Amino acid sequence: MIMQSLPLAFLLGDATPMELFIKGEWIMWPMILVSFVMITVTVERLIFIFREKSSRKPELVKKMLEAVERGDADAAIAMGKGSSDFLAQIITESLKHREQSLTNAFTRAAGQQLSRYQQGLATLDTCITAAPLLGLLGTVTGMMRTFGALGGGDIGAAAGAITGGVAEALIATAAGLAVAVLGLFPYNYLNAMDSQAKLEVSDVSHSLELLTKKSEGSSARH
Repeated sequence: MIMQSLPLAFLLGDATPMELFIKGEWIMWPMILVSFVMITVTVERLIFIFREKSSRKPELVKKMLEAVERGDADAAIAMGKGSSDFLAQIITESLKHREQSLTNAFTRAAGQQLSRYQQGLATLDTCITAAPLLGLLGTVTGMMRTFGALGGGDIGAAAGAITGGVAEALIATAAGLAVAVLGLFPYNYLNAMDSQAKLEVSDVSHSLELLTKKSEGSSARH
């Protein structure tokens, strides 16, 4: 192969991305697949986060909780109908089923909303883990080629095979690490958004429980 006759300095220093891909041998194909999946999931999740942030209505949530405090759950439900704010949707669904069990209704509604934030995280985690492992596999196969060439009789052919094997090993390692590092940033950001959503849901849960008890206490006194 042409790549085996090139000096190592050229293989790793001046080669174009396509040349590096070719010199990385077969391991670069699954690496490309992992990268494609990671990029696709990342873009979809970032669009989701952007839409969720743009649809947030904290003032509406505050007014709904105030209505619950006054004991007017129906008004809170009316305000929350059709809202795109996920907290407003949780409160609305919870109040609709308050007669059966407010806690169970809230838990079910919160779980449905939070699951939307968790979508894709497992896939990203798998890609970040798989990329360096694929790079390590490419490193092993490249070094196997190198050591196999050392036992050959033809010194000229062996030198080319050794160069190609070392290049394959280094390119595979670098590609795996690059994919993992690039995927780590959006993964941590999405995890932070998921944690923030859970915190907001927890705060609303406590507020709704306290306000409901306060409203029920006021009704009982009257």
